[in-house]
Amino acid sequence: MSLYFEAASILTPGEGQVGSLKTRVFGNQSLKSPPAQVYALVSEASKWSPVLKEVIEGSQILLLERKVHFPTSLSPCLALLLVHDLLLAKRGIAAPLSHPLKTAVTKHKARLGAELTKARLRRSFASLEALREHVNTGKERNTTLVGAQPKGERPDATSWSHPRWVRINTIRSTLDEQLATTFVGYKHIGRLEDIVATSKDSSDPVLHIDEHIPNLVAIPSGTDLTGSAAYRKGLIILQDKASCFPAYLLDPKTDHGDCLDACAAPGNKTTHVAAILKTCGIDESPTIWACERDKGRAVVLQNMVERAGAKHFVRVKAGQDFLKLDPDKEPWCGVGALLLDPSCSGSGIVGRDDMPPLTLPEKEVSPSDKPNAKKRKRKALSNPTPAPALEAPVEVDEEIPLAQNQSEDKLRGRLEALSAFQLKLLLHAFRFPTARKVTYSTCSVHAEENEHVVVKALNSPVALQMGWHILRRELQVPGMKAWDLRGQVEECGGLSPGIMHTSEEISDACIRCEKGTKEGTQGFFVAGFVRDDVETTTTGADRGRKAPLNSSDGSSMDGEWEGFGDEGSVLTTAPNGEQLEHHADGKEVIAKAAKYRLR
Repeated sequence: MSLYFEAASILTPGEGQVGSLKTRVFGNQSLKSPPAQVYALVSEASKWSPVLKEVIEGSQILLLERKVHFPTSLSPCLALLLVHDLLLAKRGIAAPLSHPLKTAVTKHKARLGAELTKARLRRSFASLEALREHVNTGKERNTTLVGAQPKGERPDATSWSHPRWVRINTIRSTLDEQLATTFVGYKHIGRLEDIVATSKDSSDPVLHIDEHIPNLVAIPSGTDLTGSAAYRKGLIILQDKASCFPAYLLDPKTDHGDCLDACAAPGNKTTHVAAILKTCGIDESPTIWACERDKGRAVVLQNMVERAGAKHFVRVKAGQDFLKLDPDKEPWCGVGALLLDPSCSGSGIVGRDDMPPLTLPEKEVSPSDKPNAKKRKRKALSNPTPAPALEAPVEVDEEIPLAQNQSEDKLRGRLEALSAFQLKLLLHAFRFPTARKVTYSTCSVHAEENEHVVVKALNSPVALQMGWHILRRELQVPGMKAWDLRGQVEECGGLSPGIMHTSEEISDACIRCEKGTKEGTQGFFVAGFVRDDVETTTTGADRGRKAPLNSSDGSSMDGEWEGFGDEGSVLTTAPNGEQLEHHADGKEVIAKAAKYRLR
C-alpha cells in the first residue's frame, strides 16, 4: 500500500520538491516502492484524472466511505490512484486484500465500472480501448481542464528558469569550506539573472552567492547534488531561497528564550533556526521545539534534524498539535520566538506547473453538478440518498493544490477556510507569555492567506492586549530590509481604530516573492510580529503572564477561540461555558456577552 501513499505525496508536493515529475520521483531517496512504478502510476493517473473525477464523484464513494480512517482517510488523491488501478491496471490494486482502503474501494467496483461506462459514452467512444487511446494522446486533458489563474500570479509566462538553491548548513560546515570542496571549480557569477538564464545543459559550472540570505548559493536548475557527499552528510541543504526568509527574519537570539516551530515538517526551517543560533557562538543554545501533528511527517522531520546535526538542541514533538499547547505551562512559558508556517494552498510552489495537470474529485457532489445530469421523476434505485452536507473542515493537513477547473466561488470558499485556520494558529502564537517575535509565512500567492490574515491578527483583542505589532521594514534584518518586493497595500485595509500602523506601513513590512521572475524564488509571503514589553523576571507558569482581558462587567476573555462574529469581532467560550463577543475599540477591549440559540 506504500506505493499509493508515496504516489499521493508526489501528486501533492510540499516544500523543497521542485522540478519535473522525473526529478521528484527518481531523485527521491526515501521511496520504498520502485521509482519506475511510482512514476508510471502518477503519470497515468494524472492523464486519466478528468475521467476518473467523474467516475468517483458519480459513484459517491468518498461520501460513502468517509468513515474509513485506518491508516488514513480515503482522500480524493488516494481515491484517484486506487480507482485508476482497480479499473484500468491489469493487476488491479497492488495491496493486501484485507487492507481497509483497498476494501473501501473494491466493494464499489460495480458502481465504479458503471460510472466509467457513462463517462466513456458521454465522450462517444464505443470501447474502453478507444477511450484509452484518446486519453493517451493528451486530448482529454486539453479539452477538459480550464486553467484558473490564481489571484496575484502573472498571467504571462516568462522564460526565467528556477535555480537550484543550496543552503550551507553552518552547524556542520561553512560557506568557505563548501566553496573549496563541493563547489570547487565553479565560476562565481555576480548577478543572479545570469544563473537563472543559464541553460541546464551548460558545461561550465557556475554559482551565485546570495545577497540577501547568508550562507545561501544558487546554481543552475539542472545541477543535481543529491549524490554528493556534502548532501548525504548534511553539509548542504536544498532549500528554496524564499523558504529561508522566515527563520532569517525571525532572527532568534540566545537571550530571548526557547524557539518553537509550530508546523515543523519537513524540517528545513527548523534546522535553519538551529544554524542561525549556532552561529551566535554559544555552546548551549536555547531549545528549539519542533511540533508536527502528523506522525508520519514527524519521522521525516526527525530524520532531517539528525542529518543536519541539530538533534542536540532540537526536540521533535511527534504527533503534537500546536493548538493543544498551553502557553502558560512549562516548557512553553519559556518560548521567546515562534516560527509559524501553516498549511496553505501551496499556490506559490514552483514545480507544480511541471507536474502533469491533475483534476481531483470532490467529496460531495449534488446530482445537478454531475456531467450532463438529467432530471428524473423517480429516484434512481442504484444510488442511495446522499447524506446531508457536512460543514467544510477548517484544518488542513498539508498543502493541497487547488483544482485547476474549480469555480471562483469554490476557490474563495477554500481560501476562506484556510485563512480562518491560519489566523487561529497565529492568534494562539500571540498568547505565549514570554514570546518576543513571531514570523508568519505561507507558500501562497493569495492575499486571503497573507495580508488579510496579518490585518485580522493585528485587529484581534489578543494582539492589542499582549502588545503585538508588525515588525516594521526599517527594523528587519539587513537582507530582508533590502528585499524590494513588499505586500499589497490595497489588501491591507480594514484596520481597527487605534492600530499604530497605517495600511502603507503594514504592506511595506510584509515580504512577498513571485515565482517565474529573475529573482528565482517560489511564490511566498512572510511577515514578522514583535512585542517589546515582555516580562521575564518571574518564573514557572506565571512568567511573563499578564492579567486576562476583562469585559466591562469583569468577566474574563480566557477561553477557547471560536472564530469571528459580526463586523470583525472575536468569539470565545469562557471557562463557565458562556459565549462572549469581543470588540476592539482602539486599545480598549470591551467584551459583550452574546446569547446564541442552538438550532
